[in-house]
Formats: sequence, structure tokens, C-alpha cells
Amino acid sequence: MLVRIPAEPSRHRVAVWRELRKAGALSLGQGVWAVPELPVFEAALQRTAELVARAEGEVTTLEAAGKDEADGARLRGLYDEARRADWTEFLADCRKFEDEIAKEIRIEKFTLAELEEEEQSLERLRRWHRDLTGRDVFGTPQAAEATARLKDCVARCEEYGELVFRALHQLPGDAR
Repeated sequence: MLVRIPAEPSRHRVAVWRELRKAGALSLGQGVWAVPELPVFEAALQRTAELVARAEGEVTTLEAAGKDEADGARLRGLYDEARRADWTEFLADCRKFEDEIAKEIRIEKFTLAELEEEEQSLERLRRWHRDLTGRDVFGTPQAAEATARLKDCVARCEEYGELVFRALHQLPGDAR
């Protein structure tokens, strides 16, 4: 997709950039984006075209393949590299989530407000995992690790929820 948008106001360029990044498109250069030719990307390309039209810009959509096998492999490699970077970031956030739960347990912060905050963080991880899975159409190896880590995060949050429940329902003088 070749995108041309007037420089001002910049909010139009930012909206297009966000839409294409959210879809998992690769930026190949200024205003040049690529996604595999699969139905999963059609809605994002349509939304992008609508955003560009509102900005009084132009979109040219092309079907492209590498000139030779090496070029095609390079495009695929760039796409896979972008997905690996996405999963790496996701895994880092899973570690942060698990570290946060461990800290709350260590300091015995067993409050309903804290549990709700952690559940919201877990829900964000779930949404992000779902979005990344939708983009990872070729199945990078990190996807399986990320799925396992998300399950670990769910288990840690459930454990924390159980501790909060016990703390909130403990009677004074009860040594449960």
C-alpha cells in the first residue's frame, strides 16, 4: 500500500500509522506498507483507505512479490522479524506482570483494589496476545512460548486472587 497524506494536520498521518501498525503491516519506507495478501488484513486496509480519504490523501494498493525467490524470502523474513519483536515485547510485559504479582505477595498487599488492577493488566495481556496471534499468520516460534507465559500469568493472578480472598475473609484472631 502506497500512502500519500498532506503533512498537516499530522493527526491524519498518526491515525494511518496507528491503524497499519495495529494490523501488523511492515513499513518499508516513508508511506510504503506491506502485509501478506490474506483475508485477515482486508478490513485494516479498508479502514486505512478510509482514513487516508478523510485526510484528502491518496492510496495505491498493489499486489507485490519479490522479483526473485531471494526478494520474496527477504519480505517474509522482515515480516517474521517484526512478529518476533512483537512477541519479545509481549514476553517482557508478562515478566513485568509476574514480577508485580510476586511483589504484591511479598509485601502482603492483599486488597481488592490491587486485585482489580492486576486483573485489568491480565486482561490487557490477553487482548494483546489475541491481536498478536491474529497478525502472526506464519507462526513464529515465540508464539508458543508467549501462549505458555500467558497461561502462567493467568495462574499467578488466580493464586493472588485466592490470597486476597483469604485475607479479606479472615476473621479477627483467625489464624488461617
